Amino acid sequence: MKYALVTLTLFGALSFSCLNGTKPSAEEKISTQSDSSINESGNSIESRFICPAGYTRILAEPSSFVSYLRNLPLKKYGSPVTLFDGSLKSNQQAHLSVIDLPIGKRDLHQCADAVMRLRAEYLFNSGQFEKIHFNFTNGFRADFSTWKAGNRISVSGNTVTWKPSTSSNGTSESFWKYLEMVFSYAGTASLDKELPSKSFLEMREGDLLIQGGFPGHAVIVIDMCENETTGEKMYMLAQSYMPAQEIHVLKNPSEDELTVWYELNENETIRTPERS
Repeated sequence: MKYALVTLTLFGALSFSCLNGTKPSAEEKISTQSDSSINESGNSIESRFICPAGYTRILAEPSSFVSYLRNLPLKKYGSPVTLFDGSLKSNQQAHLSVIDLPIGKRDLHQCADAVMRLRAEYLFNSGQFEKIHFNFTNGFRADFSTWKAGNRISVSGNTVTWKPSTSSNGTSESFWKYLEMVFSYAGTASLDKELPSKSFLEMREGDLLIQGGFPGHAVIVIDMCENETTGEKMYMLAQSYMPAQEIHVLKNPSEDELTVWYELNENETIRTPERS
């Protein structure tokens, strides 16, 4: 199946079935890979993953979403991906690092939900509250500014309305409740409709590779680098999945020597460890 490339400036969420959450057997080892392109002591995307020879990271403003993604905190190298209930994901061979962010205690932080939360938390932390808004699958626009002003979202069947609430405000705790409401009622289908598409050769950090639908899937372009001589580019992908789980940096299953880096071309069929 082909992915579409979209720009993550507006959003929605998803709901679909992926892998089960059974614990790996004693014989199944957590995926690690010793390579000169990986600094195992690095504690962020940028400090852990070194660009391939001849490539450098594309310049980004310190306050930008790109810089935010590159500085996401990582768990210790070799850490497993954990599910929302504390158990281990069944497949521990798809990733090379785990992003160190809480995911809640409910089975909600899944594929597209994870990419939405990254963008939303960047906007929240930078005080850009008015830019945080998502469309539910039925078209309802859930904007954080309305929530922050003291309103909650009420759902009755396919009818969604705003109602006054003393618990809806601009605190971090209330913001997470807002996100979990979005996680519950939006999807890759709404993301695919809401976000503008673009050519693969126009890819930038923060863009999404998305398969809209029921089920669907979405992964985020979390970093990129460019060859100073040829202008060729490579990119890195991160995802969550089902059941709800930690966001993790994906291996490139087609090119072991590239570890987490994918070569950018016009081919819209991209093979990731758990989806293609």
